[in-house]
Amino acid sequence: MIACALTVMGGRGYFSLLCQPTGRKAQKVTDASPPGQRKLGTGMLILAWAAGLLLAAYWFSGVEERQQNPNQQPESQHLDNAVEVRLEANRQGHFVVDGQINQQTVTFLVDTGASFVAIPAELAEKMGLERGRSFMVETANGSAPGFSTHLQSLRIGDIELHDVDAGIVPGMGGDDVLLGMSALRQLDFSSRGGVLLLRQYQ
Repeated sequence: MIACALTVMGGRGYFSLLCQPTGRKAQKVTDASPPGQRKLGTGMLILAWAAGLLLAAYWFSGVEERQQNPNQQPESQHLDNAVEVRLEANRQGHFVVDGQINQQTVTFLVDTGASFVAIPAELAEKMGLERGRSFMVETANGSAPGFSTHLQSLRIGDIELHDVDAGIVPGMGGDDVLLGMSALRQLDFSSRGGVLLLRQYQ
């Protein structure tokens, strides 16, 4: 067996390594590497730590996103006469799912209390949705004017709806689209134990 002891020689970055095989006289080995090599090694170590921290931050952000939206890639099940999509509730008990409007990716928040599919005005503008007649809508900040619009297609997994009535709501925060009853009434849906089943009959 070999016993070793490491001694740091103050302030200069040198070290002494004292190794002693059992029963033999100790032998002293001193780091004699040039200062440039030691600085290079330290720099590589710092870069490795930085890369590790970035990877950890990326991993944790992905975990947080999956917890907020556990249905980023909803799976579809094809039955004899229907297509079924199973959604899991997030930590707040809400059903959030990624889908498409007019073949553009959006994130839906299922809201059975909303009478129509509600789209934030900024998102609707980015998607090129046309504003129709105006109407008053209740938001978290009080009453505000909204605008009717028409969705050629709305898709969640393999469930696809066509000609869906929707509303553009100015002052609606965030980018989530409220999936209201103008879409949900075209489906059969049920919720139990933190799971929402959406079913479209063929």
